[in-house]
Amino acid sequence: MPLLVAICLGLAALLSLPPQTQAQGTERKAADYRVGERLPADRKGAQGYRLIGWDELMPKGWDPMAAFKGLDLARLRDSDPKAQEALESARQLWDQAPVEKAMNGQKVRIAGFVVPLERRGEQVTEFLLVPYFGACIHVPPPPANQIIHVVADKPVAGMRTMDAMWVSGTLGLDRTDTGMGVAGYRMRGEAFEPYTRPRS
Repeated sequence: MPLLVAICLGLAALLSLPPQTQAQGTERKAADYRVGERLPADRKGAQGYRLIGWDELMPKGWDPMAAFKGLDLARLRDSDPKAQEALESARQLWDQAPVEKAMNGQKVRIAGFVVPLERRGEQVTEFLLVPYFGACIHVPPPPANQIIHVVADKPVAGMRTMDAMWVSGTLGLDRTDTGMGVAGYRMRGEAFEPYTRPRS
């Protein structure tokens, strides 16, 4: 996939509303999601944690599209120097994306997709949580304020790359370059469960 197309998919996912395509009350496997797909929120089951969406992690007024102002992305090819310059500017802007300071120390519950970083045997001890399917794997990483570096209190069994999960824990504002993407947040992961579509 051309890099410019991948960036555009990531931007579209970041700025779009989550699709409503999953059958109610069913768990989906990673193969069931499309690149760029986001998860709808569920207002139930927070149990002592504040339920948040990904938009709440971006400070008001911060524009993830700032590096692309004035460019017609549809007409640029990856080999175009303007495209390369825009991609480099976007990566720098996104790696330094500001976090929402009010989130520091908050006990939150959020749904996202898993990118494992550290394992102990078959169990995952650290992972990235990202807002849309394919981020950091099939498309470039999203902005740092859309990546949470989760360190699990206890190793988590049965977690695979791009699994959709609910994660609950305490957020901190520690920026970490993981090699898979720059995370603007760090979470002490306390509770994990597979994501299922909210029942209406």
